[in-house]
Amino acid sequence: MTPKDLALALVVIVAWGLNFVVIKVGLDGLPPMLLGALRFTLAALPAVFFVRRPAVPWRWLLAYGMTISVGQFAFLFYAMSVGMPAGLASLVLQAQAFFTLLFAVPMLGERFQPAHLVGLLVAACGLALIAAQSGDHAMTLAGFFFTLCAASMWAMGNVITRRIGKVNLVGLVVWGSLVPPIPFLLLSLGLEGPALIATSLRSISLDSILALVYLAFVATLLGYGLWSRLLSRYPANQVAPFSLLVPVVGISASSVLLGERLGPLQYAGAALVMLGLLVNLYGGRLWGRLRLA
Repeated sequence: MTPKDLALALVVIVAWGLNFVVIKVGLDGLPPMLLGALRFTLAALPAVFFVRRPAVPWRWLLAYGMTISVGQFAFLFYAMSVGMPAGLASLVLQAQAFFTLLFAVPMLGERFQPAHLVGLLVAACGLALIAAQSGDHAMTLAGFFFTLCAASMWAMGNVITRRIGKVNLVGLVVWGSLVPPIPFLLLSLGLEGPALIATSLRSISLDSILALVYLAFVATLLGYGLWSRLLSRYPANQVAPFSLLVPVVGISASSVLLGERLGPLQYAGAALVMLGLLVNLYGGRLWGRLRLA
C-alpha cells in the first residue's frame, strides 16, 4: 500500500472512530430516532443527484437500507441514549463480524473454519465480561443489549451486500440512504412524539448541527468513499485489518473527549474481543500453514 493510500486508510479509521463521540454529542440535543432521520436525509440529499444509482434491484436496495442503516443505527442510537458509552459502543459493535459468520452459514452456505469458532468463543467471553460490569462505569445492560442488536443488523446488511455482489460501494451507501429517513421519522413520531420533535428542531444547537454534518458527510460519505477507493485498489484481506483500529480510536477518543473510563472487567473484556477479532481475521491462514507443516 502506498504512503498516500495508507494515510487515507488512517483518515477513515479516525473518522469512524470519532463517529461514536459525535453520536454522543448529537444525542445530547436530539432524540435518537430524529437524529437518524436527519442524518440519512443529509447523507442522501443532494448526493443522489451526483452519484449514479448502483445496478441493484430496488428490493435489494431496500433490504440493504433497512438493515445496515435503519436497523443498525436505530438500535445503536437508542443504545447510546440509554447508557451505552461511546468507547464501548465502538468495540461491542464489532461483534458484527461474528454475527456475519453466523448468518452466512444458513443464508449463503458458507462454512465455519476452526479459527472462526475459536475467535467467536474468545470474543463471546470478552462480551460476557463487559456485560458483567453493566450498571457500573456508566454502562447499562439495556445499552449493551441494544448495541448487540445493532451489530446483528449490521451483519445482516453485510450478508445482503454479499448477495448483491460486486457493486460501487459509494453508490450503494448514497442510494441506500434514501431508505432510512421515512422509517426513522415514523419511529420518531411513534416513540418520541410530535411535541418532542418540534421542540428539538426549534431549539437545535450548533453542536447538534455540526454533529449531523459530521455523521452525514464525514463518517458516511467521506468514510465510505475512501474505503471504497481502497477496496478497489487492494485485496480485501489487505484493507479489512484496518477496521480493527476503529475501537482503539473510539475508546481513546471517548476517554479524552468525554472522560469515559472502563472498569477492570471491561478492559479485560475489550482485550478478549480484540483477540477474538484477530483470531477470526488471521487464524484461518495460521491454521492452513499448520496443516501444511
